[in-house]
Amino acid sequence: MKKVLLVVDMQNDFIDGALGTPEAAAIVPHVAERIRGFEGLIICTRDTHEENYLDTQEGQNLPVPHCIRNTTGWQLAPSIQEACQGKNPVILDKVTFGSRDLPACLAEHCPEGMDCIEVLGLCTDICVISNALLLKAFFPETKISVNSACCAGVTPQSHETALEAMKMCQLQIL
Repeated sequence: MKKVLLVVDMQNDFIDGALGTPEAAAIVPHVAERIRGFEGLIICTRDTHEENYLDTQEGQNLPVPHCIRNTTGWQLAPSIQEACQGKNPVILDKVTFGSRDLPACLAEHCPEGMDCIEVLGLCTDICVISNALLLKAFFPETKISVNSACCAGVTPQSHETALEAMKMCQLQIL
């Protein structure tokens, strides 16, 4: 059995780039510290879009180009990259809010199952909640928690709303 840390979209565009917020910037040191202290499998997701982003459904609903593949904004924040050194994280590029590859990745890396999965990152109210609920659907008997001190939403209010929704879906909020 394994412990898993899912680090969601700790990318430059969500921290101090196109969609950055002060709340997102404020959690970066906490996330880096959590990564450094974690013993177990670490998976980092990267929101990944192509040059045609504005032509996609997401781009039409959120017309702010961000996390375009191979740009600086798409990269994990430098302090997150540094914290991951020597931890051999699995990096999953995802084109949707929830990673379609995440369940298979966990099945491959943890064939005997997992004791617990801790989720943190950005944005609480979009990609964190999507991935946390995806995990709950695929691994209903695994303890799944969300580290609220290491998450930030689009707004502080939407962050709190997402935490409440996840709590109602039997995810543990730390």
